[in-house]
Amino acid sequence: MKVWFSTHLRSYTGGAEIDIDAAPSVEGLLADLERRFPGLRFRIIDEQERIREHISIFVNSEKMTGLAHPLSSTDRVMVIGALSGGSRDAGDHLRAAGVLHDIDSDRE
Repeated sequence: MKVWFSTHLRSYTGGAEIDIDAAPSVEGLLADLERRFPGLRFRIIDEQERIREHISIFVNSEKMTGLAHPLSSTDRVMVIGALSGGSRDAGDHLRAAGVLHDIDSDRE
């Protein structure tokens, strides 16, 4: 499966997108990511085992609210942190995933 990270998490993963073996759930994916990239899970999940307020996880354009959501090898996962500013790369990925659209396109 493909896992894409917003800019502020790339210092942990070494890049924007990684390929990873299938995980049974979002929780399983995060456990695998923590084994590969120590410290990453803490940036995504809080002490109460919930997705941090400033983080959004999308699976195939669907925003996750919990960690039990099942995954398959063909899924595309995006882990996005809410920050001001950003990069064009992030916007392009969000538009391609159907998560973000241009405001001007609504006016046409």
